[in-house]
Amino acid sequence: MENDRLRNIGIIAHVDAGKTTTTERILYYTGENHRVGEVHDGAATMDFDPQEQARGITINSAATTVFWQDHQINVIDTPGHIDFNIEVNRSLRVLDGAVVVFDGVAGVEPQTETNWRLADKYAVPRLAFINKLDRTGADFYRVLEMIRERLGVTPLALQLPIGSEGEFSGLVDLIDQVALTWPAGDTPGKVERKPIPDQLVAAARTWREQLIETVVEQDDAMMGAWLDGVEPDVTQLRAAIRKGTIAGAFVPVVTGSAFKNKGVEPLLDAVVAYLPSPQDVPVRAEENIAADPKGPLAALAFKVIHDDHGALTFVRVYRGTLKTGDVISNGDERERVARLYEMHADRKVEKAEATAGAIVAIAGLKHTVTGDTLSALGHPLVLERIDAPEPVIDVAVEPRTTADQQNMLKGLQALLSEDPSLRLRQDTEAGQTILSGMGELQLEVALEKLRTRFRVDVQIGQPQVAMRETIGASTEVRYMHKKQSGGPGQFAEVELKLEPLPRGEGLVFVSAIAGGAIPREFIPAVEQGVKRAARSGVVAGFPVVDVRVTLVDGRFHANDSSPLAFDLAGFSAFRQAQQQARPQLLEPVMAVEVVTPPDYLGDVIGDINRRRGQVTEQSSRGSSTVLHAEVPLKAMFGYIGHLRAMSSGRASFSMQFDHYAVVNAPATVAA
Repeated sequence: MENDRLRNIGIIAHVDAGKTTTTERILYYTGENHRVGEVHDGAATMDFDPQEQARGITINSAATTVFWQDHQINVIDTPGHIDFNIEVNRSLRVLDGAVVVFDGVAGVEPQTETNWRLADKYAVPRLAFINKLDRTGADFYRVLEMIRERLGVTPLALQLPIGSEGEFSGLVDLIDQVALTWPAGDTPGKVERKPIPDQLVAAARTWREQLIETVVEQDDAMMGAWLDGVEPDVTQLRAAIRKGTIAGAFVPVVTGSAFKNKGVEPLLDAVVAYLPSPQDVPVRAEENIAADPKGPLAALAFKVIHDDHGALTFVRVYRGTLKTGDVISNGDERERVARLYEMHADRKVEKAEATAGAIVAIAGLKHTVTGDTLSALGHPLVLERIDAPEPVIDVAVEPRTTADQQNMLKGLQALLSEDPSLRLRQDTEAGQTILSGMGELQLEVALEKLRTRFRVDVQIGQPQVAMRETIGASTEVRYMHKKQSGGPGQFAEVELKLEPLPRGEGLVFVSAIAGGAIPREFIPAVEQGVKRAARSGVVAGFPVVDVRVTLVDGRFHANDSSPLAFDLAGFSAFRQAQQQARPQLLEPVMAVEVVTPPDYLGDVIGDINRRRGQVTEQSSRGSSTVLHAEVPLKAMFGYIGHLRAMSSGRASFSMQFDHYAVVNAPATVAA
């Protein structure tokens, strides 16, 4: 398949917007599936994991390949739940385009915004699909305006709905100026092209004029002709829409109801017509590389899963050709490609080779983890890595028997290689193994995998908030590490300056050593000691963040100084300095959205205030009221039960991590 006929796309959205249903209809209409799989029946092709089928949500991103109008489309269906946001993150990193699905009733929801910002980060061109127009309360035009206001982009409507809610029956195609309709009811059927209904002719004319006015800005010649009264033809319009979409000038918007089998074929047409091929987008690398199948290999490992046969590594090939049996490099290690697969959800189709632009899975890689660059031997290259978010919830995990200890650690390490947003650490004081993640659901799913896949029975503590520590003032400390016990001694002296940084900056180490006060080879050892100390702060043993540590000065001994001595000096100096710098506890604060009937609004606001929360915004969505608030995560445990009780089960909420903030109670330095 030629590069220009290849599309690598992701389906992304807030949970329950209809991503997986949309993907299932894509599989059906492209002929990949001969029957429609439904999420609510646990029969969706893309939700093949037993936990996904049991919970009715997408947990793992799943890849498949379909064909439409002589184009190959590699589709990745991603989760919508915030706990599994790493799946969206790493998928967007390797995709060329995305279809963002919006609920026609709810519009732009919190996780949609988060995913949109991720797509901005990776500069991924997007199409918007306003879904569920058959539902009561659906409003295509209101969602269009929400996209404009909340996401700060120009939505370009390519279609208008015919009818609404229960009367929704089809679309007006503003480019071809025809009506597209489907059979009544839920049965899949072929699209019919008809004249635009009389009651929509005027609206279609107005919206088409707006479309042309926006699109002609992409081409000076077209703009000049339009100003002279010459309207662009359909071919010119499509070319200009494609150009503007790839440049991010606007976001084409199509609509329909995937569940009712309406609007899927025009969505596929739009994917082929407007989203980029691999050769249309730049590769995020330390050097400019082109999607050349004949060049030296450059590929990115973006996902690792484990099954009974070992590790399966998903890769995006950016340059060159990958073949079964190839020996390649991941930077530090040589790896051999045992087998190559084209993935169709959980079904593997073996391939002999994969060329630039392809997304495939490799069996046989032993040392490769998420974010590693795979390259040809002798042609080292580093592609931009995938950033994993910081975890906000901890849970203690212990094996039920001593015999399970080794298997538990082996299983946990496998889970960490699959999901980079999980973290594992040892609490030396309590003697516990701590697993950290983005939310209770993510940890619950991970531990269920530990039981079922690795057959390890574990005891689990209560979920705890993953706190952090920081400092409230600047300080300088000079510390000498000196030890003499017959034979070679140990000597290192360092002067550290600690300064608070804005939230989210992490721990920054800077060397300001001048004049050889400390030999250059010992400075990394000081940094290592500082970072080791920062893993466990002086307040309550939590990691220390948002601090700049500057190595200002120091002394060494020609015979007794060593990396170990400077490591120990850096460790002790940092601990002492943190105690002097007004140490503080930080807690994660969540951005919370509550959708409630107005009758319960006062109770909901009062409950948020009691949880140390602060309401930041209030708006209407149909007949419901939407509250946006910032609430400490610790106060949100068990919230769903309280909310249901307050609202007779009629209110709902979603939340995601927003920032760390100083805990209201003053921190006490541990003795």
